[in-house]
Amino acid sequence: MANTAQARKRAKQADKQHAHNTTLRSELRTAIKKVVKAIEAGDKAAAQSVFTASTSVVDSIADKKIIHKNKAARHKSRLSAAIKAMA
Repeated sequence: MANTAQARKRAKQADKQHAHNTTLRSELRTAIKKVVKAIEAGDKAAAQSVFTASTSVVDSIADKKIIHKNKAARHKSRLSAAIKAMA
């Protein structure tokens, strides 16, 4: 346990930031799942519109360094390729 006032404050801030980052990571996963669900439904137009919305979510979370920028790019690339592969 933290002994000094500074260490107690940093521990409290770390807990608060961890909770915030967890929320953002959950938001990211939800955005990705929405696109996957639209792809599985087979509606290319709907999948494209959901993908466009989720792209901004993925980028904003990567900008905040919750995930690495390369991981964000990989997610966007795979989702985009899946949409393009739809008949």
